Parts: sequence; C-alpha cells; structure tokens
Amino acid sequence: MKTGTLSDDLVLNAIRLLLDNPEAQQRTLAKALGISLGNVNNCLRSLSDRGWIQMQVIPDRTGHRRYCYPLTPLGLEEKAKLTARVLEIKEAEYVALEAEIERLRAEVLQQGEQRAPSRLVAENRE
Repeated sequence: MKTGTLSDDLVLNAIRLLLDNPEAQQRTLAKALGISLGNVNNCLRSLSDRGWIQMQVIPDRTGHRRYCYPLTPLGLEEKAKLTARVLEIKEAEYVALEAEIERLRAEVLQQGEQRAPSRLVAENRE
C-alpha cells in the first residue's frame, strides 16, 4: 500500500527516525533510509503538507539555519494507524513466504526422489 506516492514502509521508517531525533539532518535521514537526499526532501515536505510533522528553523551558534522536524499530534495518531497497516501487510507477506518455502521444499524433495533411482542404477553398474 502507498501513502500518497511514498511507500508505507518508507514513511513509517522516516517517522520513527524523526521521533527518535527530530533534529536529524536530511543527509543522515537519507543514509538511514537508503534513499537519495531529494527523496528525503520530498518525504519531509509530504509529511509536513499532511500536518504530520512541523518544519521548524533553528539557528545554530554559527548563524546557519538548522531544521527540526517534530511530529505533531496528528502525526503520532497517523503513525499508530500506519504501524498497524504495515504490520498487517508484513504478516500477509510472511504467510505467503511460508507457503512458498513449503512449495519449494516439496519440489526439492520430489526432484531428489526422481534422481535417486538414476543414482542407484549408476552405482549398481560399477
């Protein structure tokens, strides 16, 4: 499922990072999320447009501007909904993966049984 044009996983991971460190630099977020700096900027702008985070400017000692991205009460509420949605998706993926693993195991076992007689024939020839 998508949250706008961003994946739910990406949005949830971004929110988690911001919850732990609202003053994280965009480069740090990009590295932690495994996405480009431009995509982080788009993600933060999207979260801000939805009212899930605030973009606050904080001057530092050197006179440079730093940004802070605290979650809003709406953002915390939406994080809870998003977490439940991602959990539901991950559980469905897990069930599907377990079924695929069982199919693969059965296929390997079946192939092994089909090969066994040919191995026995070759061993008896020697």
